[in-house]
Amino acid sequence: MLERSLSVNSIDAYIRDIGKLAEYLNIKGFNVRATEIELKHLEGFIHWINELGLGERTQARIISGLKAFYKYLLIEDIIDFAPTDLLEGPRLERKIPEVLSVEEVNKVLAAIDLSSAHGTRNRAMLETLYACGLRVSELINLKLSNLYPDIGFVKVIGKNNKERIVPIGQSALKHINLYIEGVRRSQMNIHKEHENFIFLNRLGKKLSRVMVFMVVKDAVRDAGIEKNVSPHTFRHSFATHLVEGGADLKAVQDMLGHESIITTEIYTHLDKEFLRETIQNFHPRGR
Repeated sequence: MLERSLSVNSIDAYIRDIGKLAEYLNIKGFNVRATEIELKHLEGFIHWINELGLGERTQARIISGLKAFYKYLLIEDIIDFAPTDLLEGPRLERKIPEVLSVEEVNKVLAAIDLSSAHGTRNRAMLETLYACGLRVSELINLKLSNLYPDIGFVKVIGKNNKERIVPIGQSALKHINLYIEGVRRSQMNIHKEHENFIFLNRLGKKLSRVMVFMVVKDAVRDAGIEKNVSPHTFRHSFATHLVEGGADLKAVQDMLGHESIITTEIYTHLDKEFLRETIQNFHPRGR
């Protein structure tokens, strides 16, 4: 596990999943060690968690954890054969994520009251989310020392502490600067260990994930948009608008920090309305 540089949360999830298998074996009366488990035991376990009502993605994650566990046993020469090699997981449907149109993004940003207590900060946050396609964890951990306004880039620390360089637009930079140079932040009593974080709460500490969700929900409500919008919606919208505009998929993958291009390819689904309009407008039999 450590060799894969997994997060603490991922390791905890794997341990819990192996615990579920142990629980199943105990309930069914199988008195076997981990090294004695066969494919039939694992198939019965998967059938059991399916009957419990666990979703397909949860089942897939559990199977992934079991495979990682048995891979470790193989590497350590504890076993000679992994029973998970022939274990099949559920076929996951790739859901097209909710996105905002460019007009809706502009409405959300414009709905933020810059004269309110944290309006300047909130506008800068949402501008940055959309400009860079960041995850919430990446946004709240952005640091002043990783911001390069002169060349228009920001260094982002993504999953598993992987770094990537992402372009940041002038609008986001302008609002970040307004926030940093503003009276509220400049007069804030910033906590000693949080001085380098860009976005801070009223106590002078870096923001929590929950706070970002609340800011987004309030802005969307004030904009009169009824879609189910979260901070991640801005990331989806960022990618979708780039793909619709003709951006290279590999470039979008790099900016999002996706390990696999397959993950990024979901955004090609979202071109369908544009393609439909093209057929209707230009094909002789499409009108």
